[in-house]
Amino acid sequence: MRCLETLEVKIFADGADKAGMLKMYANPHIKGFTTNPTLMRKAGVTDYEGFARDVLRAIPDRPISFEVFSDEFEEMEWQAGQIAGWGQNVYVKIPVSNSRGKSSVPLIRRLAGRGVKLNITAVFTLDQVEQVCLAVGGRVPAVVSVFAGRIADTGIDPVPVMTQAKAIVRRSARTELLWASPRELLNIIQADELGCDIITVSNDILAKLDNLGKDVNQFSLETVRMFYDDAVKAGFSLSRRLPAAA
Repeated sequence: MRCLETLEVKIFADGADKAGMLKMYANPHIKGFTTNPTLMRKAGVTDYEGFARDVLRAIPDRPISFEVFSDEFEEMEWQAGQIAGWGQNVYVKIPVSNSRGKSSVPLIRRLAGRGVKLNITAVFTLDQVEQVCLAVGGRVPAVVSVFAGRIADTGIDPVPVMTQAKAIVRRSARTELLWASPRELLNIIQADELGCDIITVSNDILAKLDNLGKDVNQFSLETVRMFYDDAVKAGFSLSRRLPAAA
């Protein structure tokens, strides 16, 4: 039976709500954190650097990824240098391309040469995985974030893709494969079975961790009880009047 203690994949919490992050920090099963500009905006963050530095003071000893937010590579490079300087546990997230589809590989190569820890994000294809690994070249600790959940959203099974991605990443020293955008708790098991190094998980899925390895018969009974209890609380009833005569 699966349990958290037997998993080899590292679980990272994905979010930008400080209270939620600190709650996950108290959980020893959470090995790191990821953020992005979209999550920050949803959490109401307006001061990017202030938020990041505040979080890093509270979480100084687990990996945390913060993403650049420029669309121009020169500015991305400057932002990456600034972000990297905020803490030894910081990984700088670089999108695999800019919004115009131009590859970030030259920038990734330069940043790796400068010793910046990297998390390459929004990766969807095996060609992108290959290019990123070659650009990093094992020179720095790096993470390749493949958006398996969004691949699944297109109707494609992400497991074969992630299996091949792992084979590519395995050839690159100091580089880890991350399963991004999971949609359900099962994805943690899938990521573990195929040898992913990391899976980044949102709080709504993390809330289901207690279900891992749960007896399905007991789960069935709890579900029946939930339906019954909610029907009682709602005060549902049906009329017992006899049908009208024809």
